[in-house]
Amino acid sequence: MNLKSEMLSHLLREADSLLSATNHPISNLSNLSSLLYANLPEINWCGFYLLHEGRLLLGPFCGLPACLSIPLGNGVCGTAAQQNRVLSVPDVHLFPGHIACDSASNSEIVLPIHHAGKVIGVLDIDSPQLERFTEEDESFLSALVKSIENHCDFSACFYSLA
Repeated sequence: MNLKSEMLSHLLREADSLLSATNHPISNLSNLSSLLYANLPEINWCGFYLLHEGRLLLGPFCGLPACLSIPLGNGVCGTAAQQNRVLSVPDVHLFPGHIACDSASNSEIVLPIHHAGKVIGVLDIDSPQLERFTEEDESFLSALVKSIENHCDFSACFYSLA
């Protein structure tokens, strides 16, 4: 196991430990955005957008202030949510309709989060480095999202699940 793999395995164990303390999504997403932001190298923004009335609304995050609302199908986040798939974009400047909340961002990865079989939000991570996110990062973040889905009770939140 290489150094990066060891670090990602350690982060996943830390995340699982944090998630086991409560099932409240906002508390958990706040801690996870902080954990990732503090430990993943070469990122400049990490956070969550949660679905509400057909738009993604800004949730817990670390980094510079961000876009408050993203329509489904717009930007990397809105496209990932609408298409219900992971989007890893090596160069955001080549992504049609990219929403530039931070001009320093050059690459991005977005992973849908589900509840009751529906997309209810996304995990969004930006980097100033081109081609920052690897298949190993995607596997790690997919496992993290699965852990979020298993530990958080999204039914008790104010946002709609539609």
